[in-house]
Amino acid sequence: MTSLRERFTSDLKEAMKAGEKGKVGAIRLIQAALKEKDIEARGAGKGEATADEILGVLQKMIKQRQESIAIYDANNRPELADGERVEVAVISSYLPKQMSDDEVKAAIDKAITESGATAVKDMGKVIGILRGTYAGQMDFGKVSPMVKAALGG
Repeated sequence: MTSLRERFTSDLKEAMKAGEKGKVGAIRLIQAALKEKDIEARGAGKGEATADEILGVLQKMIKQRQESIAIYDANNRPELADGERVEVAVISSYLPKQMSDDEVKAAIDKAITESGATAVKDMGKVIGILRGTYAGQMDFGKVSPMVKAALGG
């Protein structure tokens, strides 16, 4: 399997040849964010960003764009919202398949059992297990309240 970085480069070349401006722009944004992450890691004495860190960067980028879409829609700027939607679609294509709600609930139950969590104060342990096992496959902004509810919070 090729690495995500190699896939970004090859997809960028293909999009440029095909004249897909939206896709080219989105991939360039991804590469810029990765370069920034690598520089940050180098400053901390680490190497390049790992695959899990790259998935985290992609999820953060999607979240930022979804927030922008909501703002643009609220302010009647559909042309700007559409541009953000194109970027979300391109960025999402690099993430693993997202888990369904039922799969997320099953994963939460398994993580609670694994960690031995019994109360809301153990939520960090459960989230840690989920992040380690399912990085890029679930939206942790939505998962946190579900974990809290499962722990009786």
